[in-house]
Amino acid sequence: MSIYDFQVNAINGSSINLSEYQGKVLLLVNTASKCAYSRQFAGLMQLYEQYKHRGFEVLAFPCNQFNAKEPGSNEEVREFCEGHFGVTFPMFEKIEVRGGQAHPLFQYLTEQAPFQGFDPRTPDGMKMESFVREKYPDIYAGNGIKWNFTKFLITSDGQLHGRYEPTTEPHELEAIIQTLLNGC
Repeated sequence: MSIYDFQVNAINGSSINLSEYQGKVLLLVNTASKCAYSRQFAGLMQLYEQYKHRGFEVLAFPCNQFNAKEPGSNEEVREFCEGHFGVTFPMFEKIEVRGGQAHPLFQYLTEQAPFQGFDPRTPDGMKMESFVREKYPDIYAGNGIKWNFTKFLITSDGQLHGRYEPTTEPHELEAIIQTLLNGC
């Protein structure tokens, strides 16, 4: 099984088989435009602009499950992300990424890449560890998505390469993306 076995809806409602992205390196991200981590849209756009011509795609999946930071309709989300962050990479309909109603794609991703913790070597990692563990122990438990802007890097053959928590900034993935694009 690979991510190519899943179907999702684009933000405009049209159905898309992820097999349409076969042969590309993908970065799947659960996003929320009103989240403090929304600053990462700039870094995601930078990666996308720099590497899309080489077969790299960022796929954004808006989600309102974490502190209700994506409250609008799909159209409002699209307009806001395009207008405020200049997003041009593909966006999909709002979905749930954890719990009983999680989209099957994110159930698959979290099964393939269990939660390994936040990076305790960074101030942001320590902050998120404490924040989620203390304020949202139910979210901290298990392997589900912990917060907005969790990232999953997918190889060009549809296999999961790695899971990166919200505290990993997009630019930190650039060397890995380059390696995957070079076929190594």
